[in-house]
Amino acid sequence: MANQTWTLPPTTDPYQFLKIHHNPNDTLTRNLEDPHTSPSSDTTLPISVLTKDLTINNSNQTRLRLFLPKKATVSNQNNKLLPLIVFFHGSGFILLSAASTMFHDFCVEMADTVEAVVASVDYRLAPENRLPAAYDDAMEALSLIRSSEDEWLTKYVDYSKCYLMGNSAGATIAYHAGLRVVENVKDLEPLKIQGLILRQPFFGGTQRTESELRLENDPVFPLRVGDLMWELALPIGVERDHEYSNLTAGSGLNEKFEKIKGQGWKVLVSMNGGDPLVDRNKELVKLMEEKDVEVVVDYQEEGFHGVEFFEVSKAKNLIGLVKAFVS
Repeated sequence: MANQTWTLPPTTDPYQFLKIHHNPNDTLTRNLEDPHTSPSSDTTLPISVLTKDLTINNSNQTRLRLFLPKKATVSNQNNKLLPLIVFFHGSGFILLSAASTMFHDFCVEMADTVEAVVASVDYRLAPENRLPAAYDDAMEALSLIRSSEDEWLTKYVDYSKCYLMGNSAGATIAYHAGLRVVENVKDLEPLKIQGLILRQPFFGGTQRTESELRLENDPVFPLRVGDLMWELALPIGVERDHEYSNLTAGSGLNEKFEKIKGQGWKVLVSMNGGDPLVDRNKELVKLMEEKDVEVVVDYQEEGFHGVEFFEVSKAKNLIGLVKAFVS
């Protein structure tokens, strides 16, 4: 499990690395192996977490996969309400889904260990749906959660303890959703966001950071693969310095951080020294701390981009951090 299979020799084309083909009509042919797991809410099965899918927007084919710890359904739990973690999967805005086995299994482990309801968002992918489509889908998912009459939400969720979480591009989606939510938190009542959990958030820019240059030919997440993902995700003709990708772009960022502070949100930023994105992650921490946002930093020198999906110990460590953060 520790021996990741995605490797890229310096001369390999990023399209080959990702096993994708960009078609003339701005769609992708995706040939990357992507095992899926179907949801199961059968309480007679020997599973620790029940799962099911809700439709967010049928026209956009967006869905919400709910993960409910089975022990929460036992009558002797005194109707204890659970925190809600809204999760956004990674893969550069262009690949995989909430049903992808790697993300499904991670959410199962997180729901069981943290004792939380996890809502994993199956948002639209680029380039078929370029940004801000994924950011819009995040907001629509939150709107569904606040108004849904689904029993798993109404019976088991503590709406006052909601966290937005993602890994890589999913962390970027969680971040941008947070920036939107904080502009008018009353729109989501009774849902109340308490913080953001950002695991190796995927930010970009035309000016290279030291870690990007140092790890340009990183075997797991080489620089030109990240560049390609942004090229396919951003609106056509837009460069990486756009506010959808660059931390420091756009207007009103300081004011939004002030509002995050005012709401009392906590922000967990988790990063690794072997990730080309680590300098941009550090920059996010610096920007937030300058505005006195409460930031919890998880920095580990060892580890590459997405290491938690390849090494069980790293996943357990991350989930342990999440449990402490939301408790």
